[in-house]
Order: sequence, then structure tokens, then C-alpha cells
Amino acid sequence: MVTLSPTLQSRLSTPLKIGSFEVKSRVLQSPLSGVTDMVFRRLVRRHAPDSMMYTEMVNATGLHYVKELPKIMEVDPNERPISIQLFDCRPDFLAEAAVMAVEEGADTVDINMGCPVNKITKNGGGSSLLRQPEVAEAIVRAVVKAVNVPVTVKTRIGWTDKEINILDFAKRMEDAGAQMITVHGRTRSQGYTGPAKWEWIGKVKEILSIPVIANGDMFSVEAAVKCLEQTGADGVMCSRGTLGYPFLVGEIDYFLKTGQEKTAPTPIQRLECAKEHLQALWEYKGDRGIRQARKHMTWYAKGFAGAAELRGHLAVVENLEQGLETIDRAIERLANSTWQEVEQEELALVEV
Repeated sequence: MVTLSPTLQSRLSTPLKIGSFEVKSRVLQSPLSGVTDMVFRRLVRRHAPDSMMYTEMVNATGLHYVKELPKIMEVDPNERPISIQLFDCRPDFLAEAAVMAVEEGADTVDINMGCPVNKITKNGGGSSLLRQPEVAEAIVRAVVKAVNVPVTVKTRIGWTDKEINILDFAKRMEDAGAQMITVHGRTRSQGYTGPAKWEWIGKVKEILSIPVIANGDMFSVEAAVKCLEQTGADGVMCSRGTLGYPFLVGEIDYFLKTGQEKTAPTPIQRLECAKEHLQALWEYKGDRGIRQARKHMTWYAKGFAGAAELRGHLAVVENLEQGLETIDRAIERLANSTWQEVEQEELALVEV
């Protein structure tokens, strides 16, 4: 049974203050490339109405040359609070993109300094900025100067185990004007392997006055509470744990506010959510939405008898009708079952 210390509950029951902006939840939905579009965010927000949501990360160079807002930057005027995450290594391009983000409705602008993917780091963005702290400082200063909303940073603890420089780096970001920092407790070389080193998040919290958000291995209410107790962080950001499970942010938020656990959705309820997700992606993006929905559908299909076979079918759906019918058949089988078999599996997902 998960328990919350009175000290922690008292501290986390107050709103999260990001500069001049206030958020009534200490649980945030991470930006996830190819995932956190408007459809996904709406599903998460249904269960976590007060939580900060993040768009997929936006390439500032692309914005500079194309001069058109990409679909991933689109936000609903009603989905507040919302942050738009940007990446690049050019301070001027990022400042320009930040102005566009605010015009689009961003309550805060987040700078990605943690993505480990090669195509991002080889061009000087993402976690490669951990090796270029002067550039990272210049980026934050330029963006802070360009916009009138809080600027935040998401990063990792270092490039390798021999290059863990998060303490110096985080202090530089605060001094440059960042109003919050989210720390993923892994190095760039770790990727998503091995346990997150939460102890480094605790060390960052000790030396900064701005909010510090813990990220990495937030797969359950229990994990989030354990991390908060261990690190003293000001909140948690959920990433891979929400894929195929948009209920997680709301479950953690509810527990932090009430000290009580929500009843987890049944496999049938999760598949009903998968149907809704599929339908909404098709309405929003058409055939491209169907292709994108395949990965989401397979993430929903876990933890019950026949899930592996269902994933195989969902991974190759060609149209909306086929997808809905496939899920409906699975729901019917579960409804007629007298038992459920929990499957163990690893998720290969993208967290930035």
C-alpha cells in the first residue's frame, strides 16, 4: 500500500509556481516525440485537468526557414496549462521560435536539453548541450529576453557516467533565467536502460531555488511517491508510463492531493480508451493518424489474456473500421472471459 508522509503531502498540496505562472498540480505530462499531440493530451487531461501538458518538441530551425507553424505546435485554446517545447542550438532561432510559441498560446516555453537521439545531438541540440553549457546559457538568456512567459529547461544528469555535470549545469540554467528545471535521472549514454539515478535529482534540488521536477521511471503512483520522498523534488513528470495508459498523470495527481489511490481501469476500459484514441486520431489526421495510431494501439494492448496476439493485429491495421472492429472483438472476448492473464513485457518507447 502506498503511503504519503504528512510533510510531503503538506508541501505538495500547494500550487506549483513557475515564475509568475501557477499550476494547480505537481504532476506533469512529459513532451514525447510522435506522441503528445492534441489528441493524446486531451485523453491525459480528462483524468488530470490541472496538470501541465507539453507539446512534442519543435525544431526551431525548421520554424525559422519555413515560417509556418507545424501541426505538432498546434494547441487548443481551452487546454490550459500548456507548454510548447523547442529544441535547437542557436539562441537567435530559439528566441524567434519562442515568440511564435507564445503567440500560439504557450503558458511556458520549455527548452529541450535532454533528448539523447543521434539526429538531434549530432546537430548540437538535446543532451549535447550538456557538453556546451555556455551555449545552453546563451539560449536561455535569449529566450528569456524574447518572451514574457516563464522559460523552463528539461535535461539529463550528464553525457556519460564520467561526465555527470548536472549540478553545475542546472545552476547555470537558473542563473541564466530559467524558472524551472526538469531532470531526467539518466545520462545521455544510458538512453533508457538501467534505473534512473534519482539521487542526482535530490542534489540538484538542494542547490537551486527554482522548482526542480523529477523525471525517469515514473511508471506508477508508488514510484512517483518514492521518488518525491527520496529527492525532495517539487513535482514529477511522467513519460513512458503514460503510453497506452493516459490515466497515470491523473492517478498520481489524485493521490498527492488526497492520499488515496484511484481504482485502476480494467482491461476493457483501457481498450475502450484505445478505440477513442484511434477514432480521434483519424478525425484529426486522416490516414496519417491511422498509421500513427498503430503504435498507440499496441501500447494499450497489454496485461490481459490474448494481448500479444491483439498487438500483432493492431500493428498492421489499415483503416479506422478495421481497427475498431479488432478492438471490439478483443473487448467481447474479455467480457466473456472468467479470468485474465497478466503479461510481462518491456516497452521500447521514446522519452525526451
